Order: sequence, then C-alpha cells, then structure tokens
Amino acid sequence: MTAQAAAYRGRTEVRRITYDDQISRWFVFASVGWGIVAMLLGVTAALQLAFFKANFLQYFAFGRLRPLHTNAAIFAFVGNMMFAGVYYSTQRLVKARISSTLGKIHFWAWQAIIVAAAVSLPLGFTQGKEYAELEWPIDIAIAVVWVVFAINFFWTLWRRAEKQLYVAIWFYIATILTVAVLHIVNSLAIPVAAAKSYSIYGGAQDALVQWWYGHNAVAFFLTTPILGIMYYFVPKAAERPVYSYRLSIIHFWALVFMYIWAGPHHLLNTALPDWVQTLGMIFSVSLIAPSWGGMLNGLFTLRGAWDKVRKDPVLKFFVAGITFYGMSTFEGPMLSIKSVSALAHYTDWIIGHVHAGALGWNGLMAAGMFYWMIPRLFGTELYSKRAAEWHFWIGTIGILVYVVSMWVSGIQQGLMWRAFDGKGALAYPNFVETLNAIKPMYWARFAGGTMYLVGMCLMAWNLVKTALSGKAVDGEAEVVVEIEETEEKVPARKLIFGQPVVVSFIVLVVLGAIAFTSAIGAGAFMILAFCIVFIAVFLSWGRGQADKPGWHALLEGRALLFTAFTLIAVLIGGAAEIIPVLVLPNSGAGGNAEGANAAVHPYRPLELEGRDVYLKEGCYNCHSQMIRPFRHESVRYGDVSTLADSKFDHPFQWGSKRTGPDLARLGGKYPNLWHYQHMLDPRTVSPGSNMPNYPHLASKSVDFSLTETKVRAMRTVGVPYTPQQVQSAATDAKAQAQSIAEDLAASGIKVPADSELVALISYLQRLGKNVPPPVPPAKGTTVSLNAPVQN
Repeated sequence: MTAQAAAYRGRTEVRRITYDDQISRWFVFASVGWGIVAMLLGVTAALQLAFFKANFLQYFAFGRLRPLHTNAAIFAFVGNMMFAGVYYSTQRLVKARISSTLGKIHFWAWQAIIVAAAVSLPLGFTQGKEYAELEWPIDIAIAVVWVVFAINFFWTLWRRAEKQLYVAIWFYIATILTVAVLHIVNSLAIPVAAAKSYSIYGGAQDALVQWWYGHNAVAFFLTTPILGIMYYFVPKAAERPVYSYRLSIIHFWALVFMYIWAGPHHLLNTALPDWVQTLGMIFSVSLIAPSWGGMLNGLFTLRGAWDKVRKDPVLKFFVAGITFYGMSTFEGPMLSIKSVSALAHYTDWIIGHVHAGALGWNGLMAAGMFYWMIPRLFGTELYSKRAAEWHFWIGTIGILVYVVSMWVSGIQQGLMWRAFDGKGALAYPNFVETLNAIKPMYWARFAGGTMYLVGMCLMAWNLVKTALSGKAVDGEAEVVVEIEETEEKVPARKLIFGQPVVVSFIVLVVLGAIAFTSAIGAGAFMILAFCIVFIAVFLSWGRGQADKPGWHALLEGRALLFTAFTLIAVLIGGAAEIIPVLVLPNSGAGGNAEGANAAVHPYRPLELEGRDVYLKEGCYNCHSQMIRPFRHESVRYGDVSTLADSKFDHPFQWGSKRTGPDLARLGGKYPNLWHYQHMLDPRTVSPGSNMPNYPHLASKSVDFSLTETKVRAMRTVGVPYTPQQVQSAATDAKAQAQSIAEDLAASGIKVPADSELVALISYLQRLGKNVPPPVPPAKGTTVSLNAPVQN
C-alpha cells in the first residue's frame, strides 16, 4: 500500500491522470513575447523623456505610450506568467486536471483583451485612471474572462484528490477573489459612446477608490500570485521543503488582511481627510512585518542548498527576485511615512520603487520559473545554462542601474523643488531647471532598461531553442482517490465557530467600537492591534498536536470554508476603507476643506470636451492637479488645493508624477496665445522642456454631436447640470469655442473653432477658477463655427 493510500481510512483506488500542460506552454510563450513588447515600449518611453524628438508619432507620444507600457507589463507579461504558473502548479498540488476547454477560452480571450488594449490606448481611448485606463467594453471582457479563470480554478479544487490545500493555493484563492472585487468596484462607469465613459466616482471619492484599486492591484495581481508561485517553484528548484509552515500561515493571513487597507498612502499630504491618510500610513508601515516574513520564508527554504545557487541559474533568479521583493516591501512602507512621502511623491523615486518590484521581483521570478518549466514541459534540458547566466547578470545589473538612477533623480527633484534662497524666494523657480539637472539620470535609466530588454531577448532565444530541442510533454501522476469515506469529518460549524474565529470576532467588535467612540487615530491603532491578535490566534491554533490536526490544518482541508474566510478578511479591510468615504460629502469630510461649502460650478461643455482631450493625450501621466500644503508648493503653484476643487472631476486628476509642473491653478495664468504656442511647440515658450509637440490638435475636430450626451452622463453621476444646461450643451460649447478662436485671431493665429486644441485651451484656462456658466441661450438658438473671424 502506498503512503498516500495509507493515509486514508476508507476504500480507495489508484487512478492515473495526465495534466493539461499545453495551456501552461501557451501562457509561458505569450508572457515572453508580450514581455519583450512591454520592455521595448518602456525603453522607448525612457528615450522620449530624455530626448523629446523621439515623440515623433502622434499615436505613440509619451502620454499615450506610458499607459500602453504599464498595461503590457502588468496584464500581458506578468498576467500570462501568473496564469502559466497557477495552472501548472495547481494541477500538481491538488492532483486534478484543469478543464482544457475553459483553459483555451481563457488563453485566447486574454490575448484578445491585450490586443484590444494595444489598439485602443494609442488611439486615445482611455478612462484616465492609472492601471485602469481601458474603456468599459474591455473592462466587461476582463470581468468575463476572470470568471472563466475562477470557474476553472475552483472546479479543479472541487475535484481535487489531494484534500489539503498547500500554501501556494491559499495565495491563488486570495488573488482570484480580490482582483474580481477590485476590478468590478473600480470600473463602475457610465458609458457615453462605444469607447467613452465616465467613472461614477468623482473627486476625493474617486481618488480613494482608484488607489484602493491601484495599490491592491499591485498587491493581488503582482504580489500574491507570485508569492504562491514562489512557494511552489522555489522548493521544487531547491529540492527542499518550505522553511516554516507556521510562518506561511502568518504571512498569508497578515498580508491578505492588512494589504487591503493601505491604498491611501498614495494620497498622503493631499486634500484627503487626515484620518484616511493616517489609516493608510499605519497599515502600510505595518506591512513590512508580513512581507519580510514571506521573504525570509522563501530565502530560508534554501537552507542547505546555497551551494546550488552558484551553479543553477534558476535559483539565482529566484534568490534575486525574492531579495528585490524584500527591498521593495521595505522601501514601500518607508515611502508611506508622511514626511518621506512629502519629499518622494511626484518624483522619479516612485518610478524607481515601482520598477524594482515589477522588474526585480516579478521579472526575475518569471525568468526563474520559465527556465525551470520549459525543459520539463518539453522533456529536455535547458539549451544553454551559460546564456541563462548571462541573462541573469545583464538583467540584474540593468535593473540596478535603472533603480539607482531613479533614486538619485527623485531625491534631487524633491530637494530642488523645495529649495529657497537666502532671500526667501524659490532657488529654482523655473520647473525646467530641475528637468535639465536630472537629464543624465534619464539617460542612465534608458541604458538600464535597454540592458534588461537585451536580457529578455536572450531568454526568449534560449527558451525557443530549448523547446525545439525536445517535444511537448504533459505531466502524469498516479493519484490515490478515496471512493468511500469511513472517517467522520469535523462539522463545518465547529470550524466556523472555532476559537480563532470567535476570538477574532470579539476583538474586532471591541476594537471597532473603540475606533468609533474615540479619536480616529487611536481607532486606527486599535485596528492594527486586532491584526496582531488575529495573526496570533491563527498561530496558536495552526498546527495542533501530533495525533490531532489543528484548526488551521482542518480549514486547509475545506476549500469552500477557506475561500469564504479569505473573502471575509479582504472585504473587512475594503469596506472599512471605502464605505466611510462614499457616504461622506465629496467637498468636506475633513482634510483641507477650505471653501468646501462655497458654490462650486461644474465645467462648461467645451471645458468638459477639453478635459477629454487632456485625458486622451495622457497629460495626466506628467502633470498633477493637487497643490500640497507645503510652502514651496503654494509659492510655486498657488493656493493649496481643497476637496471642493475636484469634486466634479470624473475621474479625479490629482496625478502621481510631475514630469511637468502642477496645473491645479493654471487657469488665467497665461493668455490663450501662450497655450496655443505651448501645445504646438513647448520649447517656444518653455526652453528645455521635454514635452512632445501636439500640432495635430489644431486640425482634429471635436464631435459636438456627443456633447449633450456627455453632459447628461455627468449629470447622471451627480454633477449639478440643469436640464436646460444639458439641452443647450452643444450650443454653449460652440459659443465658447468661437470666443477663444476670435481671441487667438486677434493675435494673428487662425485655428478652427471646433478644433481639439481650442477645447483643450478652454479646459486649461478653467483649472483652479470657479467661474459660473453663462445663462443658456433660448431653445432653438444656434451658433455657427464658420462665422467670420476678425484678424
């Protein structure tokens, strides 16, 4: 009798199953191919920032290229890699075959979504939300494909022969559940056309929802599934068991429960309510504990096998990737401290931090996994270990050059922006002075990114040669299946009402009551204490005794209950962060609410059209619209931003990077002629700028037939347009456009009044100005855009 059969008390039989590894093969090579595309786009974007003339194509200027690069890196490169690892490891961990049909639907539909993104983003179809730019039809397709993935995964769990869920499966469960919740909530929008929609959230509400999504997309799309892959592939490659079962329990539950609260650290020192910022900061700093627990668990798994690291390129990639994970999860909490964020936010430091995680953690782990999987998927040896070694050193040095250059650039930016001279004036009043000072670092970034791209190409060649030297092989296994159970299962109610659950519930209720009846800061600390108790409870009841499994071990054998508890842990944090913000007024809620009760007027229709042009061209990738409460910012940009300033912005435009200056108080600062010249050739009014030229805006027309629909959609999401303003939207837009065109004509500039450039100018001139709209003309009044213009 086999050891596995002996573990069962009932009648068993041995079955032989063949895994479906074809899906994993497809996803691996899709990931490699899209990864090269993503890195090439990234290198091109880096070149454009260092050398503005590289923005020679309208559809691939930096503002449109950057979202394409991030989506390709996250959803095409890492997404395909994740699916390959999940499908490969899950079948072997649960001893069950996935559905080939669902797997094929998943693969081809996901590639179709990537192609749709690759086409739509350069064309300017975007929601303008970071990491969630794709428009509503693609969002729906993503949700459908994710459901297909979830059905395939959970159906495989349902049919599993191995009843205990290994730690990697825990992380896969958390990923599938949380990404679904994040995507659905953040993507809620009102469609106005086949490729245009407006978020139902606005201003501070949208900021919170977006970075609840944005931060946790990093957590549950780029982190938790890769941790699951780490827990499977690192022990396999090292031929050692995971270092600590208890540490894996702590790592999983602490990370899942705490990560979801940390989104507001992306919005520190903004107009957001202070209590929300504090909550995000506390949980972000606390995340270093579970994150480093996972890192140490991964590295300590190599105990007794460190000699293999010298010879095995797979282990080199894994060790370096886990080390980058540790570095990123130390740097992230430090950047979440308000005083550190005050210097680093909006600078290149954040870019370096993001790429240390994406390229160092995700990229190196992907390479290690590919080098381990492909020889086994094709029944052969790796074609060239020497080439894999070269890839390791080229890629690692490349990402180090990239990250260090961004650290230097970011710190220099932050210090120059806030520097004052001996007379109390800004030491560097011209924003371009900072840009010129850091340009060498931009070239260093370009060099580092190019090295990483070369390493990716070398890997692609090596993997293709490996595949060609063998033939496709699907894994097989003999599985012992219990067909008649004689041992009575522990009732589900004993797990649901077990000591860990009861204690956790009591602590949550008590500390929640304290949080709502005392200062919010104390409440945040109390909730943090609950997290500690929560983990301690799971640790205490995790393993049980030698002859009796503990509570957590029993939970691992009940996939449905485990999934339910995971979902509850995620929803508690999500609800605690999102619900209070959604029920609070968008113009108040604490924070910098000066002027919150004043009448705030929505955009005029042409300004709304101009805002859409601003989003289409990706201007939000380089400009913020949030003046923080610092002296150097108010001196440079104007009055500190309030929540009321952006209450009608759907989506919000506070931004996350300043390659160019903040625009929150730009309106009225320069005449229309300056904006016209700035958009056609920025260097005519701002020498040294690296901003692309936008001459096409002067010849492309606004479709005023959609203006009324857009204004009506904004009214639906809560912007206070009157019915009369909705009906006269197109007329008002044409009248304002004609006025701007006449003003430019007075300066000798002839531009069509219905051009996108005129609409964009109207939007830029409105920023920071609370101007009431004119009384709508009587119904039936028309405005001609072909009226004679006075020179």
